[in-house]
Amino acid sequence: MNVYHFKKGTEICNYSYSSKILSIRLNRQRLVVCLEESIYIHNIKDMKLLKTIMDTPPNTTGLCALSINHANSYLAYPGSATSGEIALYDGNTLKTACTIPAHDGPLAALTFNSTGSKLASASEKGTVIRVFSIPGGQKLYEFRRGMKRYVNISSLVFSMDSQFLCASSNTETVHIFKLEHLTDSRPEEPPTWSGYMGKMFQAATNYLPAQVSGMMSQDRAFATVRLNISGQRNICALSTIQKLPRLLVTTSDGHLYIYNLDPQDGGECVLIKNHSLLGSGRMEENKENDLQPPVPQSYAATVARQSTVPSTSTMPGYSEDGGALRGEVIPEHEFATGPVCLDDENEFPPCATKRLFKTSKLVTKWNIHPQPTVWL
Repeated sequence: MNVYHFKKGTEICNYSYSSKILSIRLNRQRLVVCLEESIYIHNIKDMKLLKTIMDTPPNTTGLCALSINHANSYLAYPGSATSGEIALYDGNTLKTACTIPAHDGPLAALTFNSTGSKLASASEKGTVIRVFSIPGGQKLYEFRRGMKRYVNISSLVFSMDSQFLCASSNTETVHIFKLEHLTDSRPEEPPTWSGYMGKMFQAATNYLPAQVSGMMSQDRAFATVRLNISGQRNICALSTIQKLPRLLVTTSDGHLYIYNLDPQDGGECVLIKNHSLLGSGRMEENKENDLQPPVPQSYAATVARQSTVPSTSTMPGYSEDGGALRGEVIPEHEFATGPVCLDDENEFPPCATKRLFKTSKLVTKWNIHPQPTVWL
């Protein structure tokens, strides 16, 4: 593993491991290297090896998740190779927090929300997605993605405000679930025939087998997207562009699709734009979209433009000690030349290096904060 300073273009350090590196996760406090049967935790400031978790269950895909909130640095990884047990580890105290019996089958996806207070998971079946509280591990939500088809979940991500959870797979459908506030008291509904039948149906589920009643109580998708492709791996992100919620879907064939998301009514999301990320500069836009179309250009050309960072030594938005809090500052040295602003419709979203295999194929992860460049 080589760690580079992105702005200076110099190598910071390099490490060798006993077997193939399957995945790397990092925040501003910890860097985690996942092998098939072991996990290495480094201190991000000096890259000192703090902890080696040995003899983990066989993890051939390198599945693990690290909270981007470095105030807790929780790490989640499979606790079993045959069941959906999640092992939760505190990356700051270097102690095991708890184990969560999340699913019956092996795990396929794990992700934290932005504050590290919630953890979402999916099994290899891909039909049910569950959300747990952290660090307690209590189940908060249960969503049903589908009933008949077993799918491979390729992307599972929260919105920054933790109000929505997005799941995509090898099918043509992307599901967005809404995390409603949990309240014990609900306003009394007016006595209508539909309300009466709803209460009767809810009461009847108490007499059904637990597996059947549990399926009926699972929430369905709040919003969906129908992609024009199927069978390709994709990565999703929920973001806010020009103060409007957007769903971003990037596919393995090099395209970025931007959809509108109705935060009130949900339903079918509308395609707004389609960008090519392979340097062709091709861009398609929904004619009904009221946003101004950007000037067609490649991602490389966008990054190569002159920097527009102000000359002041700090900028509002991020603090090394406190995390992403409003009103704090970002040191100037943390900005790379030619920043890409997600709030600017004329530019592409920023990319941080997520994983680089021996075949030099790059897998990117959307992130609003700059991070060190790490590749294998």
